[in-house]
Amino acid sequence: MSKILLIGASGTLGQAVQANLGARHDVITAGRRSGTHRADFAQPGALAALFAAVGKVDAIVSTAGNVHFGPLAGMTPEQFNLGLQDKLLGQVQLALLGQQYLNDGGSITLTSGILAVEPIPNGASASTVNAAIEGFVMAAAIELPRGLRINAVSPTIVTESAAAYGPFFPGFESVPAERVARAYQRSVEGAQTGRVYRVQ
Repeated sequence: MSKILLIGASGTLGQAVQANLGARHDVITAGRRSGTHRADFAQPGALAALFAAVGKVDAIVSTAGNVHFGPLAGMTPEQFNLGLQDKLLGQVQLALLGQQYLNDGGSITLTSGILAVEPIPNGASASTVNAAIEGFVMAAAIELPRGLRINAVSPTIVTESAAAYGPFFPGFESVPAERVARAYQRSVEGAQTGRVYRVQ
């Protein structure tokens, strides 16, 4: 049984990932407002405190991260910066610090999204952030020491969230969160690194 730190366990994807991995592993949950531990991964100090409390783990999984959706013509730098600071740099900081707390052969799994390769109106910030996460994963994979691995999961719109986000994704087919969770399982329990698992 592996010890896994799951960031964002209270969200739609996080709950599905916890249900999947929790059947076979010791899953420790963390989030801004819920979970065994509280931590805002956009704050480096909070992450440092989190890892100090949790200690060594075999895998780190992130299903968290916020981005701004809105028309490019009226988007402010502050709105665009939300996704850069939260979903992008939050997950990058998680990987940079987390590698020090991974046991040999451990893994990091981050979350990007379909907008990295399938842009939509009002999604310029999300497309930028998701593509940057995937670029980071591919680059980090060739440098991580001690057999550490890093991958990203890139889902399309999740069925359970379609009521809220469906209007942003006209014509996109949704996928159940349970099916997306299996991509996280592949990343954690498999052997590949530098991969982007696209679930569409």
